[in-house]
Amino acid sequence: MTERLTCDVVVVGAGMVGAACALYGSRAGLDVIVVDRGPVAGGTTGAGEGNLLVSDKEPGPELDLALLSGRLWAQLAEEFGEAVEYEPKGGVVVASSPGGLTALERFADGQRAAGVVAETVTGGDLYALEPHLAPGIPGGVYYPQDAQVMPALAAAHLARASGARVLTNRAVTEVLLSADGSVRGVRTSGRSGGAAEEIHAPAVINAAGTWGGEFAALAGVHLPVLPRRGFVLVTEPLSRRVRHKVYAADYVADVASDSAALQTSPVVEGTAAGPILIGATRERVGFDRTFSLPAVRALAAGATRLFPFLADVRATRAYLGFRPYLPDHLPAVGPDPRVPGLHHACGHEGAGIGLSTGTGHLIAQILTDKRPDLDLTPFRPDRFPAPEETA
Repeated sequence: MTERLTCDVVVVGAGMVGAACALYGSRAGLDVIVVDRGPVAGGTTGAGEGNLLVSDKEPGPELDLALLSGRLWAQLAEEFGEAVEYEPKGGVVVASSPGGLTALERFADGQRAAGVVAETVTGGDLYALEPHLAPGIPGGVYYPQDAQVMPALAAAHLARASGARVLTNRAVTEVLLSADGSVRGVRTSGRSGGAAEEIHAPAVINAAGTWGGEFAALAGVHLPVLPRRGFVLVTEPLSRRVRHKVYAADYVADVASDSAALQTSPVVEGTAAGPILIGATRERVGFDRTFSLPAVRALAAGATRLFPFLADVRATRAYLGFRPYLPDHLPAVGPDPRVPGLHHACGHEGAGIGLSTGTGHLIAQILTDKRPDLDLTPFRPDRFPAPEETA
């Protein structure tokens, strides 16, 4: 026997983006059900660092979405604050050479024109921000708008605050379509050992993260989301010696790269709990969860180049996650014209925590027939030709 539920919107995925879609959808007056094959924050969100960044984004649609999201995160911080470990600590991007500093300043100039606060810091000003940086660094750029949350906590709190019904440990097995091809809901496997479920709704949101392409295929559409693996090193708890998110300028190039090979660039940040988080690696190896000693060694070496004191600090563990990567490095956000009622909110790569609030807000505006605050054209989910179209 199949159980039937009804609502206004089904959100598929209980990560950070799904939780934000539920929150803003509910606050717009919609009855929301969230469904996930695992627990809340059980996928990419639970393996994230919780970065809310503008510093790594060049002027364009992603930066516009980051600025919108940052404003929304600041509003939510007044509501949740310490409960989600929100820290408006700022970011420092450092250059390893005078030529690199010139390029970094040029990059920051474009960001300033788009509304980013970016302050060039050299000499004593740089070391006043981060006293334990390696000596001899020519300078960097300070981004006070960068912030951080604890992602699993944030997803849980936003999902709970939404008031949505959250159905975990249920895999979506089918997207239900009407005779005219429009969405009418989803079918799930039901709880373990229980009856299958049909959730009927006129709108379905694909917030399935790295598995967003697989879910899109259930609805009969092509969305080329691929996993991009990344490792993070975690140190023993320390007194606060890294005050901001600090990373080398080549991190920005790694984020924008199309290479499938292993890339590493040092990213170091302290946390409210004491451990220091060290990233960032990127490689396209499918969903291979094999531990990579070369990747972790590269992380450690890069971090100690930035902060020499880390050479004497013990790393207690390493973990990995998979970023949902789309070929043009922009997420898919908004309605899918190929299947009326299907909306996408996935493919944010490593920026999903930061971009989640803006994404959820924009989706809620679309669902309630309001003009979205941003032009969604660059995020259209049908912008990628199907494989047979490129053959």
